[in-house]
Amino acid sequence: MTDEGVAQLFVQQPGNRKIIGTVGELQYEVIKFRLEHEYGARCSFSHLPFIKACWITTDNKKELEDFLKRKGSAIAYDKEHNPVFFAESEWMLKLARENFPSITFHNTSDFKIVKAKKGIIPNSY
Repeated sequence: MTDEGVAQLFVQQPGNRKIIGTVGELQYEVIKFRLEHEYGARCSFSHLPFIKACWITTDNKKELEDFLKRKGSAIAYDKEHNPVFFAESEWMLKLARENFPSITFHNTSDFKIVKAKKGIIPNSY
């Protein structure tokens, strides 16, 4: 379903925790229905306290490592292993931008399309 654009799948470490991100509540009902009726798999969802997922990029490896260490509980990775920051509020996102100025916070994964066109392969972290 993630390949169809219904949702994004993120994996959080440690523990290999799966997080599903959607653009709206209705998508969770669609996913649940399809899993049960197309795959015979039952599931349940729990709300998380995040309001926004931002893919993060930077050329500053030291600052990225520091950010990932300090914000580890709010970091997951997409299917290409790109780090994604989960912000609990607009204020928390603003603070992250101010405290880590060399990191770019992308609201969508469209930055990967630009990288692909330029021949840049995403890093694995």
